[in-house]
Amino acid sequence: MALSQGEVAFLLGQETSGQVSRYEQFQHVPSLETALAYEVIFKSPLSEIFGGLYQKVEREVAERARILSSKVGERDAAKSKMLATLGTTGN
Repeated sequence: MALSQGEVAFLLGQETSGQVSRYEQFQHVPSLETALAYEVIFKSPLSEIFGGLYQKVEREVAERARILSSKVGERDAAKSKMLATLGTTGN
């Protein structure tokens, strides 16, 4: 049984369902506290609830990790190896 936007809004501590609608339509990114509340409500990881945003962030982190890895290079092979794994979770 699915919750209505109004019910989700109430659980999130929102006054109206409008904010929930904006989150669902990706017009607004929720605060960390609100995102964690979504995780509690739906009992799903944030990476699933906000899958599109998660993938965007993952790609951005992976690109920055590649740049940082090239800067670290040979002087710290262990760190370079760790950086190479960022953004490769397969999501």
